[in-house]
Amino acid sequence: MNDLSRRHFLQYTSAAAALAGLPAWAQDTFPTKPLSLVVPYPAGGPSDASARIFAESFTPSLKQQVIVENYGGGSGLIGANKVLSAPADGYTFLHGSPSEVVLPPMLNPAARYKPGDFVLAGHMTTVSIVLVVRNGIPASTMDEFLDYVRQQKGKPLTYASIGIDSLFNLMGDALAARLNLPFLHVPYKGSAPALQDLAGGQVDFAILAYQKSFEGMQEQGRLKIVSSFSKDMPPGLKHIAPITRSKQIPDFVHENGGGYFMRKGTPADRVAVLRKAIAEAVAKPEIRGRLEAEGRKVAHPTELQTQVQADAAFKEMTDSVASLLKVLGRTNLAI
Repeated sequence: MNDLSRRHFLQYTSAAAALAGLPAWAQDTFPTKPLSLVVPYPAGGPSDASARIFAESFTPSLKQQVIVENYGGGSGLIGANKVLSAPADGYTFLHGSPSEVVLPPMLNPAARYKPGDFVLAGHMTTVSIVLVVRNGIPASTMDEFLDYVRQQKGKPLTYASIGIDSLFNLMGDALAARLNLPFLHVPYKGSAPALQDLAGGQVDFAILAYQKSFEGMQEQGRLKIVSSFSKDMPPGLKHIAPITRSKQIPDFVHENGGGYFMRKGTPADRVAVLRKAIAEAVAKPEIRGRLEAEGRKVAHPTELQTQVQADAAFKEMTDSVASLLKVLGRTNLAI
């Protein structure tokens, strides 16, 4: 072997040895296999619908199949733990919100995780939360509903949410506390089973994220959309009265910011790949239109360009939840 060949051989073997010592994500282009998009609720709910819309765009953007996986239960805790139990390699990510990422560790010591265990790749939508009543309750506005509750002479109205200590449960409790109203909470494992019992008359009302399917059920006389807790409504939902029109509680404004979360420690370049895919999705008119039809305000692509913007959105989510807990006089147990 001459000197030139020996030098090339040594360079090759040195490079191979160095590559062997690198972690897996440094040796390939991400992604190289299908990804898991975890939805922390059963199929058929608003989170599931939104995730599947995004998955349609993610698959061509990432050039790999994005598989939606539903893990209902625990007010989102089970789905959140699924992401945290997976490797921090970017292949498993959460379609999440404060209800799953922030609230459980604040209120439930069994959560065994903190908001800081996640990194937000991008805040893509803000969900309209609505108050929906069963057939037979004579109320078309928030004020009419509140008056109806008072007419029950102390008999509590039952209300459904997606789970104990979910954002929707806390909103119901805070509404009752603010106005001294008798509400009895009935928790469910997700929006779909809660909606089914509301339409069947098993509960009096529900506080849920808006779904387009509510409109058809309202036309059938199975339920009635009374109001949204948003300050203003996204395009296509102007027919739903925002809470600001209420004379009794116009300042009870609450929304749920949705985003895609990865496990802390995921390489920054992999987080950036998902953030780019989110921006590409919300830039598509057909994707935006479908999300807005589901009652979501959609982020602008420029809002998804940097990790600094994502971190600021994550802090805003956390602060919003903390302020609601303060109203209820509940302390942060696990933060």
